[in-house]
Amino acid sequence: MGPEKNFYKVLQVPEDATESQIKSAYRKLAKKYHPDRNPKDSAISERFKAIGEANSVLSDPEKRKQYDEMRSFPGEGLGGNRFGFDSGRRGFPRDGRVSLEGLSDIFSTIFDPVNSGFATSKSDVMPQKGKDTKYKLEVSFETAVHGGKIAITVPVDKKCIECSGSGGHPKTEIRPCRECQARGSITFGRGPFAKARPCPACFGRGAIPGKKCRVCRGRGRGKEERRLHIRVPRGIDSGSKIKVTGKGKPGRGGAPGDLIIIFSVKEHPLFQRKNLDVYMNRKINFKEAMRGTELIVETIFGETARLKIPEGTQSGTVFKLSGRGFKSKRAKGDQYVEVHVETPSDVSKEQEEFV
Repeated sequence: MGPEKNFYKVLQVPEDATESQIKSAYRKLAKKYHPDRNPKDSAISERFKAIGEANSVLSDPEKRKQYDEMRSFPGEGLGGNRFGFDSGRRGFPRDGRVSLEGLSDIFSTIFDPVNSGFATSKSDVMPQKGKDTKYKLEVSFETAVHGGKIAITVPVDKKCIECSGSGGHPKTEIRPCRECQARGSITFGRGPFAKARPCPACFGRGAIPGKKCRVCRGRGRGKEERRLHIRVPRGIDSGSKIKVTGKGKPGRGGAPGDLIIIFSVKEHPLFQRKNLDVYMNRKINFKEAMRGTELIVETIFGETARLKIPEGTQSGTVFKLSGRGFKSKRAKGDQYVEVHVETPSDVSKEQEEFV
């Protein structure tokens, strides 16, 4: 592919190419440079690998975004003087202007051999835990107050039932992949910085089906809906998180990841919340402010509380009801009531002093 690793040039598409343009270009080039059509040409074989690698990134919106961000670093892009790659097995910068660790992390995200549904050689990848899955859950204000149990449905990866994960039609012949010699991975980089990546020809499985599975279209994996019951702790706030162990993405030889629930609490028409404390406004008339009164105010627990208003109370005065706020395992908040005096249309100078 030459010294420059530009996936857009590899697929011969513009940098603003649509998904359909990328898909069309990949099919055309993969057919043209497939090793089975050119069995004795090693250059064609390398070109085919590069085409598969480029497509695996540009066809995935998230990976493409990360790749574009990586190319936006100052310098000459991937493969240039500042981000050079070995012309054989490429994947790492030559100098210290960008840390090897940082760039390696980016490539590990884009070419993830563990969680992308690909298999790799046992000698290349140690058993790894699956990635965590994040799930945003909106709950009512009342649920945040009292806690409770909520049923949710989470999409999860699973092995395709039709092909048992092979990616091939049930009756088709499964042949060892010639590109990776049935290992499922190709090594990029050299020496201590070498990294194993899924083979682009067989998608990391080490074998190529003669005919793709009609259900998963060769991916070997599918999606299913998993129903879970989540216990919501009382006192949770927007941004609060809980972890459900083992309910994330499957690992590769290791334990599955975790499910991270991120809460969002709906607003309440009467109460405003700040941490564990709650705030509300209450109107009183001028006579009540002058002579004092006792108010019956609502609380977040669905109960009422008595609040004594002393005589001469001015508008904007804030009263506290201790312990009437949100409660958590370790603490409890208070409820604050801000009183607003309704001003009559005609007031004397004496009355104005209390408004």
